[in-house]
Amino acid sequence: MKDVMRVLRDARPEEMDPGAPVDEGVRRDELARAMAAPRPEAAGSAAPARRRVRPVWGLGLAGAVAAGAVAAAAVFVAPGGDGTDPGGDGTDPGGTGGGGGERVLDARTVLLAAAEKADGQTETTGAYWHQVTVSSSTYAVGKGGGAYAVTVRSKAESWTPSRPGGKAFGAGQDLGAKPATKADAEAWRRAGSPATFKIQIPVVPGGKGRLKGFTAKTTPGARSFNGSALVDGDKVFWLGRNVSMKDLRALPSDPKRLKAELLRWYKGHDTESNRPMASDLWLYTVARGLVMDMPVKPAVRAAAFRMLAGLPAVRSLGKVTDPQGRTGNAIALDEKTRQGVIRQEMIIDLASGAALASMNVMVAPAAGANVPAGRTMNSTALIGAEWTDTKPR
Repeated sequence: MKDVMRVLRDARPEEMDPGAPVDEGVRRDELARAMAAPRPEAAGSAAPARRRVRPVWGLGLAGAVAAGAVAAAAVFVAPGGDGTDPGGDGTDPGGTGGGGGERVLDARTVLLAAAEKADGQTETTGAYWHQVTVSSSTYAVGKGGGAYAVTVRSKAESWTPSRPGGKAFGAGQDLGAKPATKADAEAWRRAGSPATFKIQIPVVPGGKGRLKGFTAKTTPGARSFNGSALVDGDKVFWLGRNVSMKDLRALPSDPKRLKAELLRWYKGHDTESNRPMASDLWLYTVARGLVMDMPVKPAVRAAAFRMLAGLPAVRSLGKVTDPQGRTGNAIALDEKTRQGVIRQEMIIDLASGAALASMNVMVAPAAGANVPAGRTMNSTALIGAEWTDTKPR
């Protein structure tokens, strides 16, 4: 039976070196398309050990229409959001928001406040960890003076089993592509308002070599649904290594011990390639996934927030609006890449102690890059996550 690791392997272009850096938006879109397509027969060897294990929906980052009401458990993350695109023009959809003359809370205050809320929560586990996300990536299309940007959106739903030996299930749906801004919409209309977009992206982020292409449509796609056996029978997520549900539930709730536990798997490079990465950035990247995606105990989520509060490079952006139109407080850490300096943001709802969304925003493009400063390159909004006994469908 085809497992999640083989799905991830098959989704990656054959020509891509496993040791090369992989752009988050590129990977998300490729996996989304792979999960929406019929699944080929399993073949070949297993994927490299560092490949990220995600539920079969193919990375929270491509997805699905929520399938009816889910049997509620005690913890529901990321309240609010109706799946609409606020503003309608895609301009900096989570960017600068703002509280006007309000005092901007520093990152440590934001994170400690979120930890305090998370610490006070209780939970009741169930048969599945159920999660719904909406993701987007923005790309340039066309050439020369006729070039413009389009944003490709997708919705994902996943069910991760709480016990080993089970199957993970996922559903996905492309939500359609549209011009990213009002100026891009004008350029799109001048180009004849095409219903499809030929998008090409470098195999290696920021590279000038071989390109990988795909077609995006303005209309939503059909919903897909499938299931797959867990890797090794019990692996469910990536946390610096492939981990089981038992591993996640056993993580320490003391921030110093949690940091030490995570750093056991830090090898000096990023989570999916041999590209060098500083330990603080690595911790931020892994912890952001932990608090947004994973069914850890509330006290462990609180410990992750407290651990992040101790990283000196993490800063506050104040109040912002996330891609779903929800208001939260954003923290961020900058990363220098081939494409330029990219700001990795996480938007947090202080009222619930939950992460609402993550975003990658171009701050300072490298020479020759076709991504302007201030563009949200990709984002993932968490619509909801909870334990449930409802059967996946």
